[in-house]
Amino acid sequence: MEHPDINSKERTGAPTRVLLTGTNRWPAPARLAIGFAKAGCEVSAVCPSPGHPLLKTRAVQRAFPYSALRPLDSLTAAIEVTDPRVMIPCDDLGVQHLHDLYVRARSQGASGDRIATLIERSLGSPESYPIVSNRYSLLQIAREEGLLVPHTNPIDTIDDFGSGYAGWTFPWVLKADGTWGGKGVRIANMREQAEQFFGELTRAPRATAVIKRLVMHRDRLRLWASWHRSKPAVIVQSYIQGRPANCAVACWEGRVLAGIGVEVVSAEGLQGPAIVVRVVDNSQMMVAAERIARRLRLSGFFGLDFMIEEETNATYLIEMNPRCTPLCHLRLGKGRDMIGSLQAQLAGESFGDTPPVTHNDMIAYFPQAWTSQSQFLESSFNDVPEEEPDLIEALLHPWSERSLVGRAVDSLCRLGSQDHATPGCVFPAAVAAPEVSETSKV
Repeated sequence: MEHPDINSKERTGAPTRVLLTGTNRWPAPARLAIGFAKAGCEVSAVCPSPGHPLLKTRAVQRAFPYSALRPLDSLTAAIEVTDPRVMIPCDDLGVQHLHDLYVRARSQGASGDRIATLIERSLGSPESYPIVSNRYSLLQIAREEGLLVPHTNPIDTIDDFGSGYAGWTFPWVLKADGTWGGKGVRIANMREQAEQFFGELTRAPRATAVIKRLVMHRDRLRLWASWHRSKPAVIVQSYIQGRPANCAVACWEGRVLAGIGVEVVSAEGLQGPAIVVRVVDNSQMMVAAERIARRLRLSGFFGLDFMIEEETNATYLIEMNPRCTPLCHLRLGKGRDMIGSLQAQLAGESFGDTPPVTHNDMIAYFPQAWTSQSQFLESSFNDVPEEEPDLIEALLHPWSERSLVGRAVDSLCRLGSQDHATPGCVFPAAVAAPEVSETSKV
């Protein structure tokens, strides 16, 4: 098959070709696909089947299977067919696969140049790849850039919980690389508890979790990745008393094109994913994104998580998400339209501001706010993909939860787990929190 020069500009009038990769069955990839399709792009996707939300939206014109045994070959096959202008990984495992594919492509010499160039265009400088998925390395870079970061140390063994923490007060926050949605986060109130949590974060997955992935989700891809991964890197951070916040940006060769900052109004527990957020103008968050993007010469989407200190309103960077986040598809007008600005950059066009989808600064994420019956639904913008009824049904009633087997496995997992479900958490200060001034310390 003959391909056009992948470095050339898209043909005049031809849609920009976007290839999304999604290994995790969460809503963000499908919402991003809808956004790019509305912006005039031709969207394809690589995802597991059955049951992935990307398969439930009409925005995806072509879908390709994501093999658990040969994920890099899956990506290569989709690239050969679609010849995309850009690839967008929608979860952390997808990011890792693109990094691995880049290494393989470079090892192939000239025959791999095309794929390697595509990944560089999509993600930015290859020098950033070992950094963006390593919490400790990323926070060290942030500190060098003058950003506020909690005290952070890497933990390799239990013996590392030693005298170096004499000046640290409890609680401590432990985090494992390669985890998301708060699943790899623990808060310890004493050293013995920290040691226990370290063991939990570094041990192999429970048998009940394995059964659930195989029987209920048929998630062979993530199970295979879990079996073959090395022990995850773990960090310990000092705890910042305050309220969570985050931002998401689209960037190009180290330059931020657009971004949105929010404070979390309600979430699935203290460390869980957000349910309702409030859009804010926080200069500290956006400056952090600009400095990280410039230092690492990033392209595509990424998000940063913060804690805003209760007493001072100082904004501490706590971690990075090196891929799209639930904010990325929202088109909120000038400077806040990530999809529109990135599409214009890829197509080599000037970008005119688009009207915001809402002027309400409270955003209720779908389906999280509905399944949790959030008290903020009536006062928030309801971010529902109303033009995609099949996607709505899939997100509200995931196929894996409809069967008797699925419900039985869920019950087994709850009985066998020592971690009880954490109730929803509301951060009242974020509902009408004071804006952080432009002159605040970064």
